[in-house]
Amino acid sequence: MMKLVRHRLFWPLMALLALLAVNIVANPGFGRITVRDGHMYGALVDILRQSAPLMLVALGMTLVIATRGIDLSVGAIMAVSGAVALTIIDSSDHPGAMSTVLVAIIVAVLVSLVLGAWNGFLVSVLGIQPIVATLVLMLAGRGVALLITGGRITTVNSDPYKFVASGYVFLIPFAFIIALAAIAVIALLERRTALGVLTEAVGINPEASRLAGVRSRGIVWGAYIASGVMSGIAGVMYASNIMAADANAAGYLIELYAILAVVLGGTSLMGGKFSIAGTVIGVFTVQTLGSTILFLGVPSAQSPVFFAVVVILVVLVQSSRVHRWGKSVSQRMRSGPKTPAEGAKEVAA
Repeated sequence: MMKLVRHRLFWPLMALLALLAVNIVANPGFGRITVRDGHMYGALVDILRQSAPLMLVALGMTLVIATRGIDLSVGAIMAVSGAVALTIIDSSDHPGAMSTVLVAIIVAVLVSLVLGAWNGFLVSVLGIQPIVATLVLMLAGRGVALLITGGRITTVNSDPYKFVASGYVFLIPFAFIIALAAIAVIALLERRTALGVLTEAVGINPEASRLAGVRSRGIVWGAYIASGVMSGIAGVMYASNIMAADANAAGYLIELYAILAVVLGGTSLMGGKFSIAGTVIGVFTVQTLGSTILFLGVPSAQSPVFFAVVVILVVLVQSSRVHRWGKSVSQRMRSGPKTPAEGAKEVAA
C-alpha cells in the first residue's frame, strides 16, 4: 500500500478522482452517458472532446519542460495555424472538398513546425533563454495571424473541416482520437526508445550530457519542434470547433493551462524526469475543474478565484514536503508528550 501511495501518479490521480466525485455529488447527471444517432453524449464525453487541444499543447510542453525550457508561444502558434488553415479553405473554390481541407491542415501544421523550429533555433543554437526566445513569438504570433486573415475573423462552411472537432468515430469524438494518437506516438518515442532517457539527461545537466556525447542541441531543438507541431494541430482543432479563425481568442492563456497541467502531472519545472501519463491526468484535472466551476454555479467573475484555490489545494496535496510534515506530525501525536529526560537528550544532541 505504501509503495502505491509513493508512486508519482498516485496523488495526481486522487485529485482527478476527487474532482469527478464532487461533480457527481453536485450533479448526479454528470456521469450519465447516452447514445443518440451513433454519438455518445454527456458531460464526461464533453470533457474528453474539449480537452483534446489542451492535451496536444501540454504534451509538447512536457517535452520542452523536460529539457529545462518553457514555451510561451503555443497560443500564438495555435492562432497562426488556424488562420493559415481557414484562409486556404476560404480562398478555395471548393471549401467543402476533402482535398482542400487536407491541404489546409498539412500547410498549417508545416507552418507551425517552422515556428517551433524557430523557437528551437533561438534556444539551442543562439543560446537565448527559453522564456525570452518564446516570448518573442508569443507577442508577434498573433500579429502574424491577423496579417494572414487581413485583420478580420475568417469564417468558413466546410463539413470535412468541421468533422475534425465535432465528428465522431465509433461513438468516440474524433478530436479525442487525435489526442490519443498523439499520446501514443510521444509515449512510444519517449518511453520505448533511448530518446526519453536522453531528454531527461539534457534536462538534468545539459553540460554533463554534452560531455558524455549526447547531442543536447538536437534534443532541445526537437522538443521545440514537437511543441510547435502539437500546437499547430491544436490550432486546427480549435478553429474547426468554432469554424472561424480568431487571432485574438485562439489559444488565449492556453500556455498557462498547459504548464499547470504538466506540473499537476508531477513533472518538475526544473527539467529532467517527466511523465507523459502524469500530463494526461493533469489535463483531465484542469478540464474537469473547469466543468466543476460550471456545475457548481460559480459566477464567471469569481471563477478564477475558485480555480486558483482548488489548484493550490491540489498542489499542496501533491507536495512531498507537505507529506513529510504531515508524517512527522502524526508520529509526534502517536508518540505522545516527551518526558523531561527525553527533551534534555534532544537539546544535548
